[in-house]
Amino acid sequence: MTAAYLAQPEHQQQLEWLDGSTFSVLLDKDATEGQLTVGRFDVAKGEAPPFHMHTREDEIFMLIKGSALVWAGEEEHELREGGIVYLPRNLPHSYRITSERADLLMIATPGGIEGMFRHAGRDLTTPRPDGFEIPKFLMAEAAELHGAVVLGPPR
Repeated sequence: MTAAYLAQPEHQQQLEWLDGSTFSVLLDKDATEGQLTVGRFDVAKGEAPPFHMHTREDEIFMLIKGSALVWAGEEEHELREGGIVYLPRNLPHSYRITSERADLLMIATPGGIEGMFRHAGRDLTTPRPDGFEIPKFLMAEAAELHGAVVLGPPR
């Protein structure tokens, strides 16, 4: 069945992610009949995920606010405010935020990548333990369960 889905901000799950960043699940696979995931990152300067690739989905990132370096394969590019990048599945990639803060929109197709964030991230509706940090083993487990392959450290 095809149906529209409206998610007001209060219905969007917010998760603490790497280096204290926030990942908001705007639309997940359940809301889009498996077609896509839409998420939004609020990140600080220096935030950088490991160099990795996704085997199940293509990703699109749009930098709403801020600046970043993006690696796609062995190419390095500067992504400025309003810039957008398409990362097909199986293409190794990463980024590093170079502005003080960044607002980054992510679209992945097909949907399901939100499971990785939910598996390792901390739901912001729960109390934050002192010194909370996502353990490396949990990050690796989440990546493996959701078709992401960590290829190396952040760039």
